[in-house]
Amino acid sequence: MRLPTFAIAGCLAVMSSAVSADVTTQQPVIAGYGKVTPVEGAAERPDRSLRYRVLFNVTKAAASPDKVNPSLEKVARFLNLLGADGVRPARGDVVVIVHGPATLIVADDAAYATKTGAAANPNLALVAALKRAGVSVRVCSQALIGNGIAPATVDKTVEIDVSALTTMATLQIRGWALIPD
Repeated sequence: MRLPTFAIAGCLAVMSSAVSADVTTQQPVIAGYGKVTPVEGAAERPDRSLRYRVLFNVTKAAASPDKVNPSLEKVARFLNLLGADGVRPARGDVVVIVHGPATLIVADDAAYATKTGAAANPNLALVAALKRAGVSVRVCSQALIGNGIAPATVDKTVEIDVSALTTMATLQIRGWALIPD
């Protein structure tokens, strides 16, 4: 009885490795970030007839200061998932609001290094790529002050909003879908 069980398990292992060997990841919109894997026959797919107005709430810090923030990378993954199906949100329809423990991810290299000891801010290249793709990246001014980050040290491509609370409320009232981190 044990032999057929092992044979079946072995066949499944070989089949799954063959399937995963043929699968290639894509990054059609944000190169280098947010890898996606196309899956044939997936039931729910991005809809080209919809206007994707999405607000990403980024509050969590990365596991270590030399790593890209996973919540910020989720924004790249979202754009790559849409892009894999030919959907491109209009400029400004995807918004990121950074606050809480994640606030430092929008600081320039010098301020980031001073606060973390890391050589440079690993998030700035991703922020720049998101901006090029039409994403509005913002930070809460209240979180800047609360975390002891001078507004003058925020990367110049990042907008400073009065507060994440008001940004989230305002955009949701205007029709943006909220994606929490």
